[in-house]
Amino acid sequence: MKEVRVNLGKRSYPVLIGAGILSEANVVGRWLPGRQALVVTNTTVAPLYLSRVLAGLSAHDVHSLVLPDGEQFKNLELMNTIITELLRLRFSRDACIVALGGGVIGDVAGFAAACYQRGIALVQVPTTLLAQVDSSVGGKTAVNHELGKNMIGAFHQPRAVITDPEVLATLPRRELCAGLAEVIKYGLIRDAEFFQWLEGNLDRLLALERAALEHALARSCAIKAQVVSEDETETGVRALLNFGHTFGHAMETGLGYRDWLHGEAVAAGMVVAADVSVRLGKIDAAAAARITAILGRCGLPTSLAPGLSARRVRELMGVDKKSKSGRLRLVLLDAIGSAGIAGDVDEALLLASLDAHVQVPA
Repeated sequence: MKEVRVNLGKRSYPVLIGAGILSEANVVGRWLPGRQALVVTNTTVAPLYLSRVLAGLSAHDVHSLVLPDGEQFKNLELMNTIITELLRLRFSRDACIVALGGGVIGDVAGFAAACYQRGIALVQVPTTLLAQVDSSVGGKTAVNHELGKNMIGAFHQPRAVITDPEVLATLPRRELCAGLAEVIKYGLIRDAEFFQWLEGNLDRLLALERAALEHALARSCAIKAQVVSEDETETGVRALLNFGHTFGHAMETGLGYRDWLHGEAVAAGMVVAADVSVRLGKIDAAAAARITAILGRCGLPTSLAPGLSARRVRELMGVDKKSKSGRLRLVLLDAIGSAGIAGDVDEALLLASLDAHVQVPA
């Protein structure tokens, strides 16, 4: 088992990574502060892994709540369902929510944990690649609004993240590829050597080879843990983790949080961000081509979402958490392995880059 430490003083916690770890006795229970636990999951994950987690919590007063699956359900109504269940069960302040699922479950259950009685314990048990390398680590919790993604939320760090690569065997290939978009992002913003390793080992990851998966998981989590430890509440360097996300979130909003997975939108967003970086002279066309190529090998989108114009995406980008005083700030590449924030991108250049990636109907 590998351990990555997120160093945040009294709020520090481990990310535990190991094949089969979810079947180990008390792997989740040891992180509970009291006897009460609510396992929050969804209709896809529950038949696969809920009984395993409940069995490991048999010594506790444990209950489960199965929610609908899908980004379109990540809203205040779903979060209120969790709060209502906690109240119905009369859970106290030393209770714990166990988030068993992908990014949607982790985000909405985490937000409920942050809000209930002003904050109760949370343990993340991510079951998708995207959640394992990104959303379960770092304490960001949120729900969507019809006008913007993740605009309602709170920072609430988990007590632990329990990551079992074996659960990825039941993950649809499309979900696996969407998660790889976030893995690739880490190499692009902080580790050129890791990006090069991904180029050479992508087929092994797609084939779910254990050694390759564990390396990718550990390196991705280590990069995120380092950034989060430097800037927990995203006042500076943590914004770099959103490379491709300003464009991606706009497309997700434009699609009504349907049709595309989060990682698919991020992939397309990274291609556009790389193009803007080229137009500004920060990276060369060859570097941008490498980015498009590896995302294409994953079967990920490299153009704007169907039906969305450049101007519509630009309009939706106005609702973004990185904006300051009404000014849009973009995460761009200075090189493969190095990123920075730009707040003065020419509007005509930005629209030209977006327009170059509009999908032309067949």
